[in-house]
Amino acid sequence: MVSSVFADRPHKKLLLFDVDETLSHARQPASPEMIQVLRELRKKSVIGFVGGSDLVKISEQLSVHGSNALEDFDYAFAENGLTAYKLGGALQSQSFIKYLGEDNYKKLVNFILHYLADMDVPVKRGTFVEFRNGMVNISPIGRNATKEERNEFEAYDKIHGLRAAFVKVLQEKFADYDLTFSIGGQISFDVFPRGWDKTYALRHVEDEGFEEIHFFGDKTYKGGNDYEIFADPRTIGHTVAGPLDTIRVLKELYLDP
Repeated sequence: MVSSVFADRPHKKLLLFDVDETLSHARQPASPEMIQVLRELRKKSVIGFVGGSDLVKISEQLSVHGSNALEDFDYAFAENGLTAYKLGGALQSQSFIKYLGEDNYKKLVNFILHYLADMDVPVKRGTFVEFRNGMVNISPIGRNATKEERNEFEAYDKIHGLRAAFVKVLQEKFADYDLTFSIGGQISFDVFPRGWDKTYALRHVEDEGFEEIHFFGDKTYKGGNDYEIFADPRTIGHTVAGPLDTIRVLKELYLDP
């Protein structure tokens, strides 16, 4: 039985969405059409987002055109669900450092910084290591890169495989840490404890009694940061090719008569 707070929804399904390249382009605000589609969708089903970024960054993308990321989604899962909200109220959170320990964390970050210093990339900007509550985000070019620089790096990385090579080194060097390395977005990859991928968000909803849980994401291939939740037996996965494709799929499946 679905929670009584969702009794007004005709469909007892939960629809979860990746953020970057699913609800909006990477680090860009969602379009007015996307916000409108989500509003219509919420009248019928329970909706939520599952993003790897922190809540501040996700809010910059989704709290637009009169929308509010916490108020206009039933579930808000930032940092893969390590920061979580239901109907605007905070749920239990978790911490990467608490899990790993300060000494182990320091060894990991020191190694990453040395590796980044020696890495040859077309440009380097700033914020190469971004600490988040439940993970560390690593960017060879730096998260302060412009949109154009991000696009250029993404194309460069597809040819040279810089992120994939970096991940392979970390997997070998820190095998005993039991970490997951997930390449996502255009310029970075995430590092977090095994099991703290986007399936972590399902811990908050698996006992809610939903008839089905659907997940929509763009990086659903093995090694992509949507793969684990997309392939999880508790979800029905949908692969999209960008925000416009998400709108098309939602209209076809749920909104068009």
